[in-house]
Amino acid sequence: MEFWQRFEAPPAESRTAPGPHTASYPATMPDGSVLPLPLRDFGDFGVAGLIANQASFPVVRALSGWMADAARPWGAEIVVGLPSLGQVFAPMVAEALGHPNWVAPGWSRKRWYEDRLSVPVHSITSPAERRLWLDPRIIHRLEGKRVLLVDDVVSTGASALAGLALLKAAGVTPVGMLVAMAQGNRWQASWPGAIPVRAAFATPILRPMHGGWVPEPGTAPHAICLPLDHAA
Repeated sequence: MEFWQRFEAPPAESRTAPGPHTASYPATMPDGSVLPLPLRDFGDFGVAGLIANQASFPVVRALSGWMADAARPWGAEIVVGLPSLGQVFAPMVAEALGHPNWVAPGWSRKRWYEDRLSVPVHSITSPAERRLWLDPRIIHRLEGKRVLLVDDVVSTGASALAGLALLKAAGVTPVGMLVAMAQGNRWQASWPGAIPVRAAFATPILRPMHGGWVPEPGTAPHAICLPLDHAA
């Protein structure tokens, strides 16, 4: 199966497909369709994976549209897209919200960058520490603005928290955090409650059992997802 290329009709027996799952997990979208996602085995638990820069254009456009719908009530004036895969969605979200541009932090330091606008970061998919940098020449785009932080997935929360730290270094507190997928609920323990999080869709933590993997109850935070009655 080639993943992330098309949406499918939901399984006839259940919209959430309780499993056991062997190679993929059918993630339910805001319009009721399903996006099959590959299972990632971490030993005593598993997750459904989304690699946005390998997704088809129709899938990315649809996810970006649902993300923009979820964030629209916040009235954001500028989007900050976290590298690398959050920057697949950030420009489309910004355009859908009517913005003329967006802000793109990066992993590499340019000669004019400043240490104060840099933070360390690691994630579930990139455990080696890297540094996240913000170009001091575009800080003016953030000053006094309602800033929306965008990423592809929130999982452990490490990357998202690094994004918050980088914005704090620039003197900014975002109005919210927006992702395509909330991957489980492990991130919730360390996330500051004052900053809301919205997602286009959510997937659970999966636990191994004989014959495959099953969702762990209560680990997919659907409350932060776009309601079906608001879906485009």
